Amino acid sequence: MVSTVLLAGGAGALVCWLLVLAAALARALRPGMALRAGLPLGALVGLGVAIVAGLAPATALAPAVVLGTLVSLACVRALDGVGDEWSRRLRTRFLFGVPWGTLVVVAGVAGFYLIVQQGWSHPTDPLSLPFTSWSYLYPLGVLTAPFAHAGLSHITGNLIGTVVYAPLAEYAWSHYPTRRGESTFGSLRTNPLVRICCFLVAVAVVAVLTSALAWGPIIGFSGVVFALGAFALTRYPVAVVAASAASGFASTLYDALRDPIVVASAGPSYGGPWWAGVAVQGHATGVFIGVLLGALVVSARDERPSGFRLWGAAVVYAASVPLYVIWWYRGPSTYVLFRGLGVLFVVALGLFVAAGVRARSGSLLARFNTGLTRRQVATLCLCFPLLVTAMVAVPVNVTTVAPGAGAGVGASGGASANASTGADDAIHVRGYTVTYAEDVPNERVGALDLDLWNESTSVNASGVIVSNPGRAIWTQAVSATSLAYSGRASVRVGGVGWSETVTADRSGWAPVGASDVYRVALDGPDGDRTLAYTSANETATPVIAGRNVTVANTPDGFALVVSHANETLGRTPIPAENATATAGGLGFGHAGKYLVAAHNGTRLTIATRETYD
Repeated sequence: MVSTVLLAGGAGALVCWLLVLAAALARALRPGMALRAGLPLGALVGLGVAIVAGLAPATALAPAVVLGTLVSLACVRALDGVGDEWSRRLRTRFLFGVPWGTLVVVAGVAGFYLIVQQGWSHPTDPLSLPFTSWSYLYPLGVLTAPFAHAGLSHITGNLIGTVVYAPLAEYAWSHYPTRRGESTFGSLRTNPLVRICCFLVAVAVVAVLTSALAWGPIIGFSGVVFALGAFALTRYPVAVVAASAASGFASTLYDALRDPIVVASAGPSYGGPWWAGVAVQGHATGVFIGVLLGALVVSARDERPSGFRLWGAAVVYAASVPLYVIWWYRGPSTYVLFRGLGVLFVVALGLFVAAGVRARSGSLLARFNTGLTRRQVATLCLCFPLLVTAMVAVPVNVTTVAPGAGAGVGASGGASANASTGADDAIHVRGYTVTYAEDVPNERVGALDLDLWNESTSVNASGVIVSNPGRAIWTQAVSATSLAYSGRASVRVGGVGWSETVTADRSGWAPVGASDVYRVALDGPDGDRTLAYTSANETATPVIAGRNVTVANTPDGFALVVSHANETLGRTPIPAENATATAGGLGFGHAGKYLVAAHNGTRLTIATRETYD
């Protein structure tokens, strides 16, 4: 309690000190600001006093972060003597000084998450499978994927990026005509309302293009976010670099408000590397489209930044996206990052952007009548990456799911001879099939069997598998290692206006000196339960009285099999906790998570029950 009060008091004292400093600066530098700053600063001081009163550290630090940020801004405003300059600049480009297009986009994306994906009732577990771009054979997914998100942190990050980059792009586009002599509302092209609508239509078109031209399944608004940043970069390269840094700070600020104090401990990690989750193809497509559109607008207005600024900003921006993350699979849980190739790609992109935006309309070769101008060639160069992307995306998205995958994974078998993966060992929900399997071909990745730099697309999957032939869905929804760590995981399936939850439940024993023996059961939305998978039997290494003990999977649960010289002496179900059983001349006891075998006063631990976090 003492440490809590001290921490809260210290935070409050720091905030109050900053408030007093801000007020002093405001009075000293701009006397007229003292009155306007008095009320809000007084309110902030009141909050600071509340912090000093002794709130919990996490409760105290969250408002302290907000107060500290506001005080910092107040001090800077006082130092610069900022009056209405920002408002005037905004009104020169925005209708009433407000980026209406950005607000509509943010509201639309957030509304899709809250309403269509049911994020309002399931904020951390939205319905995402039916709104993912799985294949051209499933057009609903292609149209909705750029507006859908996989989770709360996913949409939060993209909305922060939208708030940072979209106003810059909208400012570059402008609600008012930028050419001299043109009057507002003089035509449809100069009408601010029409120009706002054009901005919104462009965002929607770019969103669908980033989904359609991505290689394989994709979900999220990030492609559009990076397209907005790339569009603004062609006109305001330095501002976009600053905005990229601001986006990182905004994300950190959000995390600090949500979790002011984070406690972590060393432990096993069952996820892949962070870069293996980056949909670099979707990000790159967005950047290509944004640069192309920006170059066309800039060239039409003849507003070209310097080549060095364009190159430097493009390299920094592309690296922060990050577009250098070019990766592929190597086996079921191994990934390869071609970082050197990615850096070369980023540097080349910077050259393409600088050359494409700076190109003039003069003849390409003055001595020869080629009929081509530098601007035309530069535009073709900017279009080239999109053409390459389309050439790859079209065949991949037509064959996202391998032939026969719609039947589920039942025909693929399991990892062991007695693994249960039959067609009846699954939950069926309105076209969806949910099952568990190990070491089955990943039908999504292996739809096109290619080898590149000795990296094959033939990859196996292990975990909870969800398939739906009608929606061209085949995905490993939960990995086997993740389920082994947590013991229980849920998968939401559904469509527009409906959703159901299927839960996977793992239980098992770890024989001493052998691999785990486990089983995975699935619970359907109607309360139906099915045994989806049973692993192979394993024999513990300890030998007691010349007898071996094997932990075995049976239809009714786990059993102990006692054998000697390959001859079975007896078997018994594993006793309940604090109970005992006998088989083959051995006694067995179950105490806590330990299973003990006994014979003539000798006791040995032969297995421990799996525990999960």
